Amino acid sequence: MGLILMLIVGGILGWLASIVMRTDAQQGVLLNVVVGIVGALIGGFLFGGLLGGAPITAGSLDLRSLLVSFLGTVVLLAVVNLFRRGSVR
Repeated sequence: MGLILMLIVGGILGWLASIVMRTDAQQGVLLNVVVGIVGALIGGFLFGGLLGGAPITAGSLDLRSLLVSFLGTVVLLAVVNLFRRGSVR
């Protein structure tokens, strides 16, 4: 996958995960992109074998890879919230 496409998809996934985790007002565009890409790596490590999809950082762009990447991004935001606020949400 091209770098530009990975940045765009990572930003969208980070934005959607921040809406789900209710941290949207705290993050900007750059942080959404970083959270989306790092979350995709975490999702590939945690859920890749379980769901059978590779993360978006591996170059695949299908429904399973988007789901794996999104789940990893939500997990990343949950861990950040746990350390920042003391609760997951």
